[in-house]
Amino acid sequence: MTDYSEEQRNELEALESIYPDSFTVLSENPTTFTITVTSEAGENDETVQTTLKFTYREKYPDETPLYEIVSQENLEDNDVTDILKLLEQQAEENLGMVMIFTLVSAVQEKLNEIVDQIKTRREEEKKQKEREAEEEEKQRFHGTPVTIENFLNWKAKFDAELLEIKRKKMKEEEQAGKTKLSGKQLFEMDHNLDTSDIQFLEEAGNSVEVDESLFQEMDDLELEDEEDDPDYNPVNLDSD
Repeated sequence: MTDYSEEQRNELEALESIYPDSFTVLSENPTTFTITVTSEAGENDETVQTTLKFTYREKYPDETPLYEIVSQENLEDNDVTDILKLLEQQAEENLGMVMIFTLVSAVQEKLNEIVDQIKTRREEEKKQKEREAEEEEKQRFHGTPVTIENFLNWKAKFDAELLEIKRKKMKEEEQAGKTKLSGKQLFEMDHNLDTSDIQFLEEAGNSVEVDESLFQEMDDLELEDEEDDPDYNPVNLDSD
């Protein structure tokens, strides 16, 4: 007859020796304990971690232990699901033997794989960004290849912008034409414009100065005698 209590007690002692810093007994009846599992450090010293809680059933190891994840760090939801599936698989495969160390070791390997996947994902993201940057640089120097479709799109946009510019210009010219007044319009607005020069002279009075040097004595002017003019013809005068 199998002594389940003895097997469970012996396994607990072994686990405490193997995981001195991460093994914690929560209760003795039923026997419940936790083991914290941490991955190896990744490229940038990042790690993933989970704390597993195990509870012995009465007939363990002929019955699978109860297990659950009570905490985790840096794990996605799908990672947690995968770990639980892994524990279920390993428990069924090792039924009849003490298995906690085997289960924890399987989870340890899984966590290391997850860290490697994180590294691979980051490298792929970095390469993708580099490819996008190279493509953007090519577009900057070589431009976008001209096709019938993108040319027609550009042409329609260009024509629309040109039409808008013409409309604005016509509107501005129309506005300018409305505000510019002709001489007739100015006169109709102010009838005093026709006498403004005379009014100015009247108001100035004797203060208007005339430069007499601008005028010459009539006797000093050399006027040609009409008879000396070779084109002079008295007949033409009579005909007028």
